[in-house]
Amino acid sequence: MPARPDARPPLNALDGRDAARRPAVPGLTVCSLCVGETLGDADGRRGGQLARLRELEAVGAARLTLAECLDECDRGDVIVARSARSARRRSARPVWLERVAGDELTASLTTWLARGGPGQAPLPAALEAHVIDRSASARPTSTAELA
Repeated sequence: MPARPDARPPLNALDGRDAARRPAVPGLTVCSLCVGETLGDADGRRGGQLARLRELEAVGAARLTLAECLDECDRGDVIVARSARSARRRSARPVWLERVAGDELTASLTTWLARGGPGQAPLPAALEAHVIDRSASARPTSTAELA
């Protein structure tokens, strides 16, 4: 039986893609449960913050990944900017951000990622106040510290 021209290839056919041919752009992981929380109903944009982030991906600034939860539920609009492959080879680390929502902050994020993101371009001043300190010293070490 001939294959339909519009049929998708089987999933195992996609597994063999050559990683070297994929674009070397930063990644962006977004908490699907809290995306859009910061602006909520006040966001006049159709599709809200998720639509902005999908546009960021559409222009080629980053690869967008939706995660069910990033375990930072008390923060809102949590995203993780992951370095491009070339920067990871130079030990670049992901940058965690909170409450990045709206046109201005998303534009700053898009510009930063388009310039290479973590490990390749300096973090814009507009995003500095939104960085989440994920270092071991910033996390509680006992349940008593959580209270």
